[in-house]
Order: sequence, then structure tokens, then C-alpha cells
Amino acid sequence: MLAAMPPTPDATAPGAAVPDWGRADACPGALRLHTADDGGLARVRLPGGLLTVRQAIALAEASQVLGDGELETTSRGNVQLRGLAPDCGAELGERLRAVGLLPSDTHERVRNIVASPLAGLDTFGNADVQAWVRELDARLCASDWAAGLSGKFLFALDDGRGDVAALDADVTLIAARGGPALLRLGRAEHGHPVEAGQEVTAALDAARAFLDALRGSGRKAWHLREVPDLLPAGTVPLPTACVPSAAPPVGTLPGGLSVGMRFGRASAAQWRALVAASAGELRLTPWRGAVLPGAPADRLPALAAAGFRTEPGSAWERATACTGLPGCAKSLADVRADAARALDTGAGSGAVSSAGAGAVTGGLPVHWSGCERRCGHPAGRWVDVLATGHGYRVTVNGPTTTAGAPVDVRNEEMAEAVAEARRTTK
Repeated sequence: MLAAMPPTPDATAPGAAVPDWGRADACPGALRLHTADDGGLARVRLPGGLLTVRQAIALAEASQVLGDGELETTSRGNVQLRGLAPDCGAELGERLRAVGLLPSDTHERVRNIVASPLAGLDTFGNADVQAWVRELDARLCASDWAAGLSGKFLFALDDGRGDVAALDADVTLIAARGGPALLRLGRAEHGHPVEAGQEVTAALDAARAFLDALRGSGRKAWHLREVPDLLPAGTVPLPTACVPSAAPPVGTLPGGLSVGMRFGRASAAQWRALVAASAGELRLTPWRGAVLPGAPADRLPALAAAGFRTEPGSAWERATACTGLPGCAKSLADVRADAARALDTGAGSGAVSSAGAGAVTGGLPVHWSGCERRCGHPAGRWVDVLATGHGYRVTVNGPTTTAGAPVDVRNEEMAEAVAEARRTTK
């Protein structure tokens, strides 16, 4: 049976430097239910965002039989099922084990691995890091000590383009061209060179050293960035990203297709359309999209007809939102409905269409939040649209703003305010 658990954000208040370690780490998993107003929520970890066709179909079926019939992707390339009954844990576990999505009951919440979704598909990367993903996942699940990691602890495997290296992971491997990979710890500005063939070993050793250092110091933390003094700093400057935007562009790629999902959600029918267009493999991205390696261009129109974003430059580029009402009782608004109205209404106007173009060329991402917890907000700098109970507050650079003052707006003014923030802030 899935155990009930209260919702717990990663920080206690906007701009808080550290989480509230007095609470248990309560990240949901595939075997532990997060209780929401719309039912139970299960989070299925997908290391590297990788899915086979069989696994993707199994998730669609589980969402229809056990949940609300929709699948939700996360900022770590995982999948969430919502609207679950409290007694469905055994059946969900059986369905996931049957297709290889639950290789370890004891380690399933620590399989947090993001990887460059375009690795091996174009010429920007320095290595196909998918082999690192598979090795790291297998060795994580086989290491008893690894079960002690927080469900929030994140590994990032970057092929050298700088995309997932920007996701604020705890342990980051960055492939280099013609030289050793670099191991980055937390938010360090320098990395440790890693001998070829020892990349995964180095990542695991860093995670274990983090746990050992916590035990030795008597301190508590979920992330390396919270205790940067406990581990040695790197010596090699990190490389500059070689692509202009972290998220893969939607549309036709050199090695397949890429699509976006509105707020990361897709119905079971849409999910099956995604599977039908694939060439046998799906890669979910940390930007709530999907890459289909090897899929031919002639399958893109069917994906557009199914409701996926397939053309760049819209106001929906890099726009995200928390669950909001009615799924979350803490929310002060139906933020997804309000955000969708702002984005769709402005799509034909100069205001928001400029924001969409700005997003593609370097404008900030934007995130709508129903409360001060700001669940699911992007890493780095972003435009924060926060529900206040009588409208929204738009802040440049998120809750710890350093540029511009917060702007309180009514719903009908939101599109213009958000567009202005995205357009004028780089």
C-alpha cells in the first residue's frame, strides 16, 4: 500500500537558504503516495528521462486504470501519476516492475539522474552520456549506502553542451572534448578532472563522501549546496555552454524530433500518440518536453494535431506552473488555467508573442505559483508570477529579486506584465 504523506517543499520560505531539516525527506516516489486534493500522487523516476515503448505504454495504462488518465512530467525528466486511490500501491508496483521501471524498492526515490537529452543526436556534445546513465543507475541501486541519499539529491550527466549542468544538481559530470571529464560538486565554479572510464565511480564517490561528511560533522543537509565547506573545491574552470539555450528546440532535430507539453501534462491518448511517433525510444527532458531519437520528420504533423508544441517561438516557450487549484489545497488560485489564458490570449498580440520570441533568444523562463512554496520553479534566474489571493505578483529574477520591483497585477493585466518582464530581462 502507498503510504500517505504531507506535501513538503524544498525550502521553508521564499529565498530561504536551507530547508527545514526538522521534517523528514518526504519526496514522493513510486511506492509512497503524496496526498493531494485530487487524490494520491506517485512519482516514477526515469534516469536520464529514458523510456522504451513498452514502458511508456505501461505508464499510460496505469494512469487510465489507477489514476486520472493523465501523465505529468517533472523538471527532472520524471513522470507523475495523479488522482490515485490510496489502495492502489500493490498494483502500481506490479505494473512498474513488469516493465523494468522499479528495479529496486529500497532505492527507487534516489534514482534522480538527468542527462543531456540530445546526447549522441547532434554535433554539440562531447560524449554520448546515455552509457553513464545506465551504469550510474545500476550501481546506485546496488549500493546499500546510496539508500541514505535524500529523494531530492540530483546527479546531472552533461555531454559538454552545458544544458543539464545548469540545473543546480548536487553532483554533475561534464564531458570534455579531447580531455578528462569534469566533476562539479554543488554550485562550485571549478571542477575535478576525472580519469577516463572512472566518471561514474567519481560521481558515486562524491555522493558517498557527502553522506560521510554529514555523519562526521553531525550536520544535516539534503543538498551539497547547503554544506559547500564539507567537500574539497575543484581546480579546473568549468567550460562555457556551447549552445544558446538549455532546452532542446521543438520541431525537427538532426537526429529525431522534439516536442513540448503544456505544463508538462499529457493525456493517455496524447501519450500513445507520442509513442506511435517514436522510433522505439523516448527521452523526457527536464524542460517538460520529449525527444524522440530517430523519429522521421513526417510524424511531426500528427504530434501537432495531438496537441504537442512542435513549433518554436510561442509564448509557451519555457512557461511552467505549479499544480494550483483544485489539486493543491495550499494554492490561492487555479494558476494553470490563469497562466493558459494569459499565454493563449497574448499569443496573437505584441505583448506575449514578444515574450515567446524573447524566450527563444535568451529571455527568462516564467513560472506561475499558487503559494509561497513555488513548487516546481526553474533553476537559475526566472520570472516569478505568484498568486496573492486577489491577483498575481510578478517579480523579475524570482523570489530573491535583484532587478526591478514586484508588480501586483489583476488577471487581465498579467499577460502584459509577464511579457514585459521576459522581454526586458536577460
